[in-house]
Amino acid sequence: MGIELSSPLAMLLLLPSLLLLWWMLKGTLRLRGSRKFAVIATRAIILGLLVALAAGIHPYKLLQHRQVVIVADRSASMEDEAGLEQWIAGAWSSKQDDDGVAVVAFGANAVIDSIPSAQAEADQGRYAFIAKPNSSFTNMAAGMRHAAALLQGYDGGRIVLVTDGKENSGDARREARLLRDAGIPVDVYHWPSGGGSDAAIEALKLPAVMKEGESFSFQISVRSTFSGMAELRLYEGNKEVGISGVQLERGDNLFSLRGVASEAGFHTYRAELYAEADGQAANNTAHAFSRITGPGTVLIVEGEPGSSGNMEAAIAASFIRTETVSPEQLPLELTDYAAYDSVVLNNVPATRISEKPMRWLDSAVADFGIGLVMLGGDSSFGLGGYFDTPIERALPVYMDLQGRKQMPTLGLTLIIDRSGSMSGHSLELAKEAAMRTVELMREEDTVGVIAFDSSPWWVVEPTRLQDKESVLSAIQAIGADGGTDIYKALQSGFEGLLKVDAQRRHMILLTDGQSATSTPYSTITNGMKENGITLSTVAVGQGADKRLLEELASAGAGRYYYTEDQSTIPAIFSRETVLISRTYVVEGAIAPIVGSAGDWERLWQDGVPQLQAYIATTPKELAEVALWSSEEDPLLARWSYGAGKTVAWTSDSAGKWSRDWVLWPSYPNVLTEWVKWTFPQFQHEQYQIETRLRGEAAELTVTSTTDHSPSVNGTLAVRIREHSGNERTIGLSPAGLGQFRGELPSAEPGAYLAGIGSLNDEAFTGGTTAGFIIPYSPEYRIGGDEGEQLLHAVASLTGGRVLQSEEEVFRFQPPAIRKPYDWTREMLIAILLLWLLDIALRRLSLPWAGWAGLLRRAMFRKKSGVPERLTTGDSQHVLVRMKERKAKRSSFSSSSHAGDEGHVRLREEAKDAPLSSERLTGEQSDNRDDRMSVEQENAQTATVSRLLAAKKKNRQ
Repeated sequence: MGIELSSPLAMLLLLPSLLLLWWMLKGTLRLRGSRKFAVIATRAIILGLLVALAAGIHPYKLLQHRQVVIVADRSASMEDEAGLEQWIAGAWSSKQDDDGVAVVAFGANAVIDSIPSAQAEADQGRYAFIAKPNSSFTNMAAGMRHAAALLQGYDGGRIVLVTDGKENSGDARREARLLRDAGIPVDVYHWPSGGGSDAAIEALKLPAVMKEGESFSFQISVRSTFSGMAELRLYEGNKEVGISGVQLERGDNLFSLRGVASEAGFHTYRAELYAEADGQAANNTAHAFSRITGPGTVLIVEGEPGSSGNMEAAIAASFIRTETVSPEQLPLELTDYAAYDSVVLNNVPATRISEKPMRWLDSAVADFGIGLVMLGGDSSFGLGGYFDTPIERALPVYMDLQGRKQMPTLGLTLIIDRSGSMSGHSLELAKEAAMRTVELMREEDTVGVIAFDSSPWWVVEPTRLQDKESVLSAIQAIGADGGTDIYKALQSGFEGLLKVDAQRRHMILLTDGQSATSTPYSTITNGMKENGITLSTVAVGQGADKRLLEELASAGAGRYYYTEDQSTIPAIFSRETVLISRTYVVEGAIAPIVGSAGDWERLWQDGVPQLQAYIATTPKELAEVALWSSEEDPLLARWSYGAGKTVAWTSDSAGKWSRDWVLWPSYPNVLTEWVKWTFPQFQHEQYQIETRLRGEAAELTVTSTTDHSPSVNGTLAVRIREHSGNERTIGLSPAGLGQFRGELPSAEPGAYLAGIGSLNDEAFTGGTTAGFIIPYSPEYRIGGDEGEQLLHAVASLTGGRVLQSEEEVFRFQPPAIRKPYDWTREMLIAILLLWLLDIALRRLSLPWAGWAGLLRRAMFRKKSGVPERLTTGDSQHVLVRMKERKAKRSSFSSSSHAGDEGHVRLREEAKDAPLSSERLTGEQSDNRDDRMSVEQENAQTATVSRLLAAKKKNRQ
């Protein structure tokens, strides 16, 4: 226990305080005797307390206890979690009752782990981790930072860092210097690295740019902790290109495998390692990419088998490779499209392209510069169901006929199965299909929507499309429930269309189940024929009654569709809506009119052959139309879409609608020019991308290959398509001449394609395609013993210890910590009470002298040991004093002279009273004090009388 002060200079205030007390002692004439000394003493105490407050004087007591935060490494390299828990429990059990302890777990991030239940278990010799930090990285700095925050307010606390020291995120040395400045030592315990068998691919290297047909080497670096046989597998995209057995030796291994650059384009490669003794699979894959230049490669997607012979011959004549597939064979991975320079859709209906390839085609063009060409036919453009699809967004024409006049009015009823089997994604796609159909229709058209289960329900009664929004909202509210009864739904739709006045009336029936009734449908289909109403049916999945639906479509003079890919349902509805209008195919002798398309004008210098038919579309606002029809419909249009280019030819390429074109000698060259115009120019790349992992994030450094910083409209940005299909756009900041940096918060290891362009008002415009690699986390790399050296450096920087066992955690001398007691409140209360006492002493007319005398006599009696009794003389003295007090009170209402006479009389009576010889001296002193008090009171009374007289005179 002790006393300390925080502001010693404030003690100088005692000097003016003493001067003030001396002045009060000499200058206070109104107070006399012991009353004056009591007031001065009270004020002296008050001044002393105020000076003590100003100087910050307060008591303290010394405390000695230990505060420890154990920072435990929970990264993937710490394999023995049970052993780590046992280590913490052993350290915890060695603490004393008044010691404090907590646990922080860290990996890529840090979290507080110890909780009351964990503390109870640890006190009993058990500990179990609760928190689960990201184990992909080792960030010791984050763990120490969290521990320092827990030690705020605890002087003398220590951090105990338990880790293997394999730091790959953060800066432990920098954090240690900050802790040293904060006075927090860090004790370290080096956890031995796991001794399990592991083999890791350190790197996969191959030339960044190659020529087609060039032979090259795959350089594969492997580090292993064991010796044995392993297998290396190489992939180009998702295509396996080689398998090789290798002999691993302890340490670093280098393998070289041969390959051939077979096809032009941007290619990603992957190497995988397989070994029986390998205990860690996360480090067995490495990625790389390369650009192969040379003749381009075109992917031809044909709707009718064998219909692309003319095109294949024309393109091959220009030494361009071709690959022909059906729509169902389109790649399902985005990176696979980078192997092609352009994709040609030859009379392909959208109903045969599933949702993912549809999106990949759009992204391949917009983000990575792959070309796209659509050739017409009776299953393409609007007739193919491309309305409101990603491919329509990429093409230079709209699929609907915007502003077209003299189109027949349409009455359409959509009959949608809403039974329980349609719940979930199927019903959502059906609703999307219905809404897309409504968007295609005009205000003059009539639409009705029936949702059926065991009974039909008119979601939208047949109505003119004056208010599309209300119709769309009603469709969106359809829910799934109940069984399936097709007959009643079809009957309701037929009866509803009978009331519709339109030039063409049509129904579309969609279901995935079997009808609950066997009632013959001939009554309905015969009535439809008599009234000019047609019917198309859509069977979804294996459970649909395909035979019934096919018969209904045949009897209703419509079309029958069967699909197991639910994502094609919207395209089917769009195709049906366009087909029923029968105005999209324009037939006759059509002489193309040359428009404006830059360098393509030279293709028409010898004239342009006629066409027999084409599909009517609407050109987009920024499209270049090279050939027009006399109806002002585009025959050939092109434009730039994102980083790529696309072309639309609305007639066919097989000769059915373009017989003269197929026979035209210049046709192969013209068709090839269309395709080559869409090719990306990979060899003229403007940027290069490098990556560096910073914990969970990857830092992207984009460097311009030109001699100066490029000028962009807006912010330079990178658009990345992740393996999951999500798209991410990252803004870049200047980091030097021709260099820009950005951060990818998190990404899976692998090879990525990136579109580099400008970001303006959240709109991205691509320009260049580049690639980069995200390697696996360095946590899984096979390293040396640098971790122990790092831990020794941390302990040395902070003044900590290098521990050898958990028993040493609490073996340190705790510092003596002063715990001050703040008595400001008590002192203020004391000052307030003393101030009130001071006022009472000065203002209240009380027998202070008598009380003081009694106090002195009591003290005298106690010291002398004689018991105090009230004698006869004392009794008479008390009576005399009471009479004097009575006379004093009377003196305030009487004149000064009368007061003096009464005082003299009382004094004479007091002289006659017998007094004890023992108390005579004290009584004389008291009488002298009383006389002085009476004289003062008489003087005050006279002063008051004079003041009242002066006040009365002033009023008169």
